[in-house]
Amino acid sequence: MIALGNLSIDQMEARSGVEWPAELREYMAERHQPQASHIAPGKWHCFDIPFQLVCGDMETAQAVYGHLSPLSAKFKEPMQIGVEQ
Repeated sequence: MIALGNLSIDQMEARSGVEWPAELREYMAERHQPQASHIAPGKWHCFDIPFQLVCGDMETAQAVYGHLSPLSAKFKEPMQIGVEQ
């Protein structure tokens, strides 16, 4: 699979069409990893194509999912959340 992009929190929020909770934005702000390969534990990277947020560990993925899951029905398009293997 080829994945492209390095979306910021603002870009992910705009693409989803949903306002993200301030608590989630703060949590994610300190954990962004600009490099797309080998996402470190506690970090995340979001691809544009496909629209996928990849987390470095299950704890980070679950924290993000816990905030976004209640909003998912309002998303303009689906966003995948995955964990680096």
